[in-house]
Amino acid sequence: MLKTINEGKKIENKSFEIIGVLLKKKGIVLSGLKKPVITRAIHTSVDLGYVKDMVFSPDAIARGLKAIRQGNNIVTDSTMVKAGINKSIIAHFKNKIICRMHDKDVARKAGELNLTRAIVAMRKSQREAEGGIVAIGNAPTALFELCDLIKNSKSRPALVVGIPVGFVGAAESKRALRALKIPYITNKSRKGGSTVAAAIVNALLILARDRR
Repeated sequence: MLKTINEGKKIENKSFEIIGVLLKKKGIVLSGLKKPVITRAIHTSVDLGYVKDMVFSPDAIARGLKAIRQGNNIVTDSTMVKAGINKSIIAHFKNKIICRMHDKDVARKAGELNLTRAIVAMRKSQREAEGGIVAIGNAPTALFELCDLIKNSKSRPALVVGIPVGFVGAAESKRALRALKIPYITNKSRKGGSTVAAAIVNALLILARDRR
C-alpha cells in the first residue's frame, strides 16, 4: 500500500483516515473544531491516548484563531517547537515566532539568578506574548513561570498551548494552567513534547487559513 503513496499530503490524509478508523473501533468519533487539533496531536505522537488526555478551555480554539488572523506573535519555549510550526501559513498571516531560549542575555541572567533558561526566556517574552499564543512543549518550568506571570497580570496571551513533557513538574504545571481563567489547550498527563505543541499550533493555523 505505502509503495503507491509517495506524496506527503496523501500520506498525511491516509494517516488521518487510519486514526479515525482506530478511534471508531474504540467507540470514539471526533467532531467539531477539536477534531483536527486532537487528530494532529495523535498523528505526530502515534498515541491514541491524547483523545482522552487533552483538555480545552471553552473558548480556546476561537481565541487562538483570532490571534493568528490578527497576525499576533507566537512565543515558544524551545527551538524545536519553533522549527515545527508551519512557516508558509505564518507568512500568510504575518505572525512572528519568538523563542528567547538561546539569547545570550537569557543564558547569562539564568546563570546569575540560578534559574532555568526557560524561566528567564518566559520573563523576557512576556510583552511579546501579549494577545498572542504561547506554545510550551518542552519545559515545565516555562509553564510554571508563565502561569505566575499571568496570575500577576504581567502577561496576557490570547491562548496558552501548555503541553510540556517530563517526569518532574510536567503534570503539575498543566494542573496550574487549568486552574487559571484563561484560554488554554493542554493535557492531564506527563506526556507531551515539542512536536505535539507544534502540531497543535499547526492545526490552529490550518483552521485559521481554511475557515473563513
